[in-house]
Formats: sequence, C-alpha cells, structure tokens
Amino acid sequence: MIPLRDNAPRYSVPFVTLGLIAVNVIIFLYELSLDPYSLEHFVGLHGVVPLRFANFIAGRAAVGAVLPPLVEHMFLHGGWLHLLGNMWFLWIFGDNLEDQLGHFRFLVFYLTCGVVAALCQTSLTLSSRVPSVGASGAIAGVMGGYLLFFPGARVLTLVPFFFLFTVEIPAYVMLFYWIAVQVISGLTSVGNASLQAQGGVAWWAHVGGFVCGLVLVKMMGRRPRLRRYYEW
Repeated sequence: MIPLRDNAPRYSVPFVTLGLIAVNVIIFLYELSLDPYSLEHFVGLHGVVPLRFANFIAGRAAVGAVLPPLVEHMFLHGGWLHLLGNMWFLWIFGDNLEDQLGHFRFLVFYLTCGVVAALCQTSLTLSSRVPSVGASGAIAGVMGGYLLFFPGARVLTLVPFFFLFTVEIPAYVMLFYWIAVQVISGLTSVGNASLQAQGGVAWWAHVGGFVCGLVLVKMMGRRPRLRRYYEW
C-alpha cells in the first residue's frame, strides 16, 4: 500500500522535513557522480557495517569508525527507488509530525529514531559486512509518531491488487498493516545467514525505528500551542 496524501491538519511550514528531503537528494546526486570504486568506498565508510560494531565491542575498532555512521547512513541511498520511496513517506507523514513537535524537537526525534533503528538491525546481524544505508529507520519512527498523534486521519492509499486502485483508509489501519509486514518479514529473516551476508531490507531497523517513534512521541507530547486543539 502506497500513501498518496492524508487529511491531517498542519499549522506551520515543515522546514525541517523539506530540509531533510533536500539533503538526502543532494547527497544521492553526489553518490551518482562517483565512479563504482569511489562509491563503494564512500558507502562502506559512511554506512553502518555490523561487523565493524562487533570489532568495536571486541576492542578491535575505534569509536570514530562506528559512531558517525549511525547518523551518516540515514542520508545515503542505494538507488532512485530507494530514495524516492523514503522521501515520499517522509513527506506524507513527516510534515504533520514536525508541526506537532516543533522544528527542533522533530529533528532530534528523527535522528534519534534513525540511530535506534540502526542499532536494532546491527544487534541482530553482527556478522554482516554489508553496509546498511537509508532513511527508512528514521522514517519508520516518524510513522510510529504519526500513529499516536493522528490514528484516525484518512490516508488516500494506492493499493496494487491485480490492478491499481485507490482507497481512503484510517491511518491506524495502514500503519498497523505496515508494521505487521515488517515484523513478520523480520522474523522470517532471523537466523538466515545467507540473507545477512547478502544484505537486503533492514526489517528490524524498521521495527526498532517504529517502536522508538511511539515511545519518543509519547514522552515529548505536542508543542504547547497546539495542545488545545487535541485531546489525548
């Protein structure tokens, strides 16, 4: 299911969401400018490599090799579809969440969810040498926050079922379906060594980011000037 638009209200310009999208696009265009060898080096340096964390835990890697990529990996993508899919979901759900949290708190929220998501995925794939890149863990957190703030919002959704059609569904239906798919897919990948070696979708990053988003948004709450419009 692909969200096309939602009807959740917004009372401010989502500067941070737009800025995050712009930075992701600019860095991806830089990736495209690199030759294959330089690109591999760039992704390996700034992506989250689980084996590097295992070496760090064992005292065989410096802290500088593992901490910066926890943030940097959120701004790298593996292809146009990877980038466009992530940025589209960020725009659909991020603008409303930024409006509710405020610009600075939303940025802190987004980056925290991305870091937690990467750590969740890494903890289950410590033997993997494949760099993990992409904003999907952070965006999963945005979706978790959106679920708590706007469970009844209507989301116009594109559904592929033999043919494409659109349907307007409550946000909680779409988001519960989405996270269920991530959990089921993650469970089927646990213990699959060949899958870990080859890389692929970071299912547990999505799950970890989503749960982090639920927890953080409950802790932060709406910014004061908007609370009078809503009831918990």
